[in-house]
Amino acid sequence: MAGNSKRKGSVRKSSKKPAAGSGGRVKRGLEGKGPTPKAKDRPYHKAYKEARRAEKRAATRTRKPKGDDVEWVAGRNAVVELLREGAPVSGIYVAEGAERDNRLREAFRLAADRGISLLEVTRAELDRLTSAAVHQGLAARIPPYEYAHPDELLDRADEAGEAPLVVALDSVTDPRNLGAIVRSAAGFGAHGVVVPERRAAGMTAAAWKTSAGAAARVPVARTVNLVRQLKAYQEAGCFVVGLAADGDLTLPELAADPDWSTGPLVVVVGSEGEGLSRLVSETCDRLVSIPMAGGLESLNAGVAASVALYAISDARR
Repeated sequence: MAGNSKRKGSVRKSSKKPAAGSGGRVKRGLEGKGPTPKAKDRPYHKAYKEARRAEKRAATRTRKPKGDDVEWVAGRNAVVELLREGAPVSGIYVAEGAERDNRLREAFRLAADRGISLLEVTRAELDRLTSAAVHQGLAARIPPYEYAHPDELLDRADEAGEAPLVVALDSVTDPRNLGAIVRSAAGFGAHGVVVPERRAAGMTAAAWKTSAGAAARVPVARTVNLVRQLKAYQEAGCFVVGLAADGDLTLPELAADPDWSTGPLVVVVGSEGEGLSRLVSETCDRLVSIPMAGGLESLNAGVAASVALYAISDARR
């Protein structure tokens, strides 16, 4: 009888389980799992891996090297000069048993007036902090130097109502030369100093010390590409001259011409050994030499900059 499942032969028996369809055993596997994650959120996706690499690159750029968060200026005269000029000193350290002379007492007074912390440490500890520098029992802790933008130097001259006078350094690697040039720039009325980011000295403790605090009054700017920055100064109306032993113009001739000496001017100083690089030399409007006697070929970068700035300052007066 049809439909009688009890009838012999009506149901065929099999050892195999029935095939699963769209329901039954696999129904739970077909349930929705929410919206599909974005590509950058999927661990095995190319976009995810690229995003992680970008984060690592950003972290590497912003991470400061160990010990780069502080600079030390050692020596009594250097510390007193820093305090007199209002440099951003974050702490004064004095060695136990240090002789109290006039410079030390002035350092204590200036630190107290500005609310700068004063700490007494052992001489061995001060040696360690200053990397065994000649500290004379006194050292100052300063934060990393905050560089200006090169365009700010022109703005500074404009605010003072003066023709810009900027010193640019081409691969000067000795921080003491940099400090000496910054000091001369302050003394002869320059509106700032420009240094390249790479292969050049920066405003380290040695530069601070040599500048005798002048770095607190004259801004130092950094540029990624010195040639490009010199061209930008030229477009802004500046006359760019480079100091070179084989210059086609002498410093007295430059100072005697008011169109050159009293107008917007950028003076480029070359490195200690090689002088101006080829591209920088070709970018300058004129190359200027300093007349020498006695067969001497050239001057130290810091001295050459000082001589040139004095002659230009004297012409402007």
